[in-house]
Amino acid sequence: MEQDRPTLLAGGNPQIAKGYGEAVVQAYLAAVPGWKQDACRRLDAAVTRELPSVVKAVKWNSPFYGMEKDLWFLSFHCMTRYIKLAFFRGASLQPMPPVGSRQPEVRYLHVSESEPLVEGRFADWLQQASRLPGVRM
Repeated sequence: MEQDRPTLLAGGNPQIAKGYGEAVVQAYLAAVPGWKQDACRRLDAAVTRELPSVVKAVKWNSPFYGMEKDLWFLSFHCMTRYIKLAFFRGASLQPMPPVGSRQPEVRYLHVSESEPLVEGRFADWLQQASRLPGVRM
C-alpha cells in the first residue's frame, strides 16, 4: 500500500498542516520533491547549526524560523524553478539579500539548482537576522 504523500501545490511546494516544532518542519522537508528536498534540508540544517535555539514552525505551507514563538525572521517556499527565502527584515542586513519585495523591509534570496546556496553568506545573514526584532505573523 502506497504511503499517503502530502499534496504538492503550485511549484512543487508541499501542503503541510500548520504547526510548531521540529517534527512539522521535518514533515515539510520530507515532502519536498526532487533537487529542492536536498536544498531545503541544507537550508534547515544551516539555520539549526548557526542558531541552535531557533524556534521552528510551518505556516501557510512554508517553514518559519524565529528566536521567539510567533516572531519570525526567515521563511522559505518552493517555487517552480527555485526556492524563495524571505528575510522579513532583510533591508536591515548588510549586504542586503539581492531580491527586493513590494514590502520595503522584506528581501529575498533565490536558491536554484544552477545557483545553490552560498553557505558562508547565508550564515552571516542568519546571525544578523536573528538579532533583529522578529515579525509577528
